[in-house]
Amino acid sequence: MAPGIGSLLLIAVVALLIFGPKKLPEIGKAFGASLREFKNATKGLTSDDDDTVKKVEDKKNDVQ
Repeated sequence: MAPGIGSLLLIAVVALLIFGPKKLPEIGKAFGASLREFKNATKGLTSDDDDTVKKVEDKKNDVQ
């Protein structure tokens, strides 16, 4: 179930009240950098898996 626009606005207002207008851009920037780093790390894991699968398939083809 996806949150509605009203609940997203409520979360934004509460965050603004808790952290203040000066801290929110810093928090958003840090969150974006963390998300980007996580995405790059998981991309590396999936490409490693793809390489392993290709090596196993190549070995199977060589045996046959």
